[in-house]
Amino acid sequence: MDELVLQTKDLTKRYGTGDSARLAVDRVSMTVRRGEVYGFLGPNGAGKTTTLRMVLGLIRPTAGSATVLGRPAGEPETTARIGALIEGPGFYPYLSGRDNLRTMARYRGLPDDIADAALERVDLAGRGRDRFKSYSLGMKQRLGVAAALMGDPDVIVLDEPTNGLDPAGMADMRALIVDLARGGQTVLLSSHLLAEVEEICDRVGVIAGGRLLVESTVSALRGGRRLRLVATPIDQALAVAMRIAGDEAVQLDRDAVLLDVPAERMPHVVRSLVTEGLDVHEATISERTLEDVFFEMTDTGLHPQTGDLEPTSLEAVR
Repeated sequence: MDELVLQTKDLTKRYGTGDSARLAVDRVSMTVRRGEVYGFLGPNGAGKTTTLRMVLGLIRPTAGSATVLGRPAGEPETTARIGALIEGPGFYPYLSGRDNLRTMARYRGLPDDIADAALERVDLAGRGRDRFKSYSLGMKQRLGVAAALMGDPDVIVLDEPTNGLDPAGMADMRALIVDLARGGQTVLLSSHLLAEVEEICDRVGVIAGGRLLVESTVSALRGGRRLRLVATPIDQALAVAMRIAGDEAVQLDRDAVLLDVPAERMPHVVRSLVTEGLDVHEATISERTLEDVFFEMTDTGLHPQTGDLEPTSLEAVR
């Protein structure tokens, strides 16, 4: 999984010139490895889709570079090995789902029966003969993913693949993405559903204001476990906690004391409070979710642990 299949270096996109210029993507450097599911996260307008379009060669960068499978983005040899669903899927409304896929397959020099296999893979075989215009939003999205999967591409880029799906369909799509990665294909996934990303992604990149804030594994980004204590008197509990864990590892949250301490030291903290005569009403272990970290980062524009404004790899500072 260490082999890089996608890499950008200082990728930049600016629209317009002079005072009216708008910087959509600002020096984004990201890496995606073979066989992983990479989650690309950011609020609306952060530059996600623009970055993906440059990676696919659909638009040219103002500066920087993007390489896919060792070749510059946009080269025909590279494009033939990539499957993509960017924003909404576009198909001929009066053709059936199957005929739409067959049309795309013929354009790419693929056999017709590959369309049926793709429909099966996204659970759309039973509606393959229906016209595209009759499809629901979720069915249209499934067909878009089916189109991206045709030809077993090495790299699959999916922009909001679960958009419009019901809960069962979302679960099926997540399972499909994981299965693709297990089979050796690489998935670059853009999604606003953070719980979904947390569940299936190996690594994530977070972009805000056009800048890549961090690139990390999900577990490293979330950080370690935190001990939450409710004890009285609260001021004495705070003092004991700070003596044990240090001032920087302790935080007061209303009626609770939060401690960032290793798991093996948590029982020691509770015993110390009881030994000093304090009443411990609650001792729980909590973990930050990816959503917690995401909002913290995108609200401030800062790296969650270093406080750095520059994009960085969390793995490098651990």
